[in-house]
Amino acid sequence: MHALISGASVAGPVLAHWLRRHGWRVTVVERTATARVGDGGHAVDLFGPAVDVIQRMGLLERVTAASTRNDSMSLYRPGGGKPVRLATSELVAGVADKHVEIMRGELAGIVHEATRDDVDYRFGTMISALDGTTATLSDGSTVAADLVVGADGLHSGVRSLVFGPERQYRHFLGAYLAVFSVPDIFGTAPTVTAFAAPDLAVTAYPTLVPGRTRVLVLIRSAASVDRDRAGLRALIGPAPDPHVARILEHLDAADDFYFDDISQIRMDTWSRGRVTLAGDAGYSPGPAVGGGTSLAVAGAFLLASHLGTGGDIPAALSRYEDALREPVRHAQRIGPAVLNTIVPRNGAQVWASAQVMRVLPRLPGPVRRRLTSFGGGPAAMLDGLALPA
Repeated sequence: MHALISGASVAGPVLAHWLRRHGWRVTVVERTATARVGDGGHAVDLFGPAVDVIQRMGLLERVTAASTRNDSMSLYRPGGGKPVRLATSELVAGVADKHVEIMRGELAGIVHEATRDDVDYRFGTMISALDGTTATLSDGSTVAADLVVGADGLHSGVRSLVFGPERQYRHFLGAYLAVFSVPDIFGTAPTVTAFAAPDLAVTAYPTLVPGRTRVLVLIRSAASVDRDRAGLRALIGPAPDPHVARILEHLDAADDFYFDDISQIRMDTWSRGRVTLAGDAGYSPGPAVGGGTSLAVAGAFLLASHLGTGGDIPAALSRYEDALREPVRHAQRIGPAVLNTIVPRNGAQVWASAQVMRVLPRLPGPVRRRLTSFGGGPAAMLDGLALPA
């Protein structure tokens, strides 16, 4: 059996690995010119079953070795004053029993390297047309496959070709996400520097590249802005703190600027015939708020498990959807709740969050875990998911 996968970030290579284990031939096309490797993107989390999938791939030791090294956090608030400092281990106490935080680019590089010798990767190429499962690629070639999978992210080209325009499925959560790199301007590595103000959360944390810091900006706003640096500046307005002002001084020089709205992809079904979607392409819970990377890893494994060595592909896709539907619903329910927790709505919430951080280390274990679980949050969405042997 031959599978054609669009997307070589995380879900695509994980799916390729498991399909190869089942004896499939796999072709992966990716629009970027080279593999997405290195420290690019923002830090992503692997929870519970997603960690199990990585372990079954024999990659957990490498993933753990490449995990972030953020030992503590310093939280600043408007008006200056002494920051609140806390060990990051306290902040994730209630997240999950199994948890690894890693830069997205590092994870993508590891799963790509593990599959590149057994999978036909075609970079700088994308699917431009589909006739059933026969694809015309952007380089003019055609690929006839038994299965086509769109693992090509929030703005999936496969989804648009098969299911229609993105606007039918994309639901804006009323917030924006920006990610970019700056020098280590705070000189605090491996400490995370965070700033919170009403409708704004800014975090700067070290990468594995010495002297390079990644900035994550979350802004609550219903305004419509261009997805560029000017749009980000317009949403932030006058810098509410000297730390934010120093970060913005380096915005124009950032060579990896990313800015988009935080939206979910909601579909009644993400399969049609022998074409299906995996990861954010089919069921994004929202970048940075819903555990989308864990959902993508677990979803790719489940898809390969139900497909097995072939057989009735539409029936297998139906079983895949049935197995994943409730975790997807859970992830999309908790996305707005997590957003409300990490981006304060008003000054009172900013103050309350700081006070919780101050007392957290002195609280009993069960209370500490409850306060840091984000109300059940991204980890809990996969709790009821049993991975096939």
